[in-house]
Amino acid sequence: MTDLKRILLAEDNLNDIELTLRALSNHHLANQVDVVHDGAEALDYLYRRGQYANRPPGNPVLIVLDNKMPKVDGLEVLQQIKADDRFKTIPVVMLTSSREHGDLLKSYELGVNAYVVKPVEFCDFVNAVRELGAFWGIVNQSPPKPGS
Repeated sequence: MTDLKRILLAEDNLNDIELTLRALSNHHLANQVDVVHDGAEALDYLYRRGQYANRPPGNPVLIVLDNKMPKVDGLEVLQQIKADDRFKTIPVVMLTSSREHGDLLKSYELGVNAYVVKPVEFCDFVNAVRELGAFWGIVNQSPPKPGS
């Protein structure tokens, strides 16, 4: 049996959250998806501060970030994740509606592992999320935890 792990989803659009959770759940691609609604909350989750101070230890196997979020945008979150030795090996997928060349380029410069533009059609969106979850949550081999 494959050891399924947690995914952190940082997304402010409630419809996209629902579709993403449904796609991952329907295909049993994660034991748990922890949802945060903006970039500041994503950082609080990772650093285990504020309302996440008592969350279970350990990092998610995958972080899925929207780019255009309130408080702290996805690029700023990505920059902080990849600059911190505790988080820089966690795969990060930018799942965004932004087709701006500058956002794409900046994401890769900052170390994103994949950049996916959200499909408009429902079925295409669900399929894209299912494939992301399957690859990053099951197929991809994560680096060992420090001290392992």
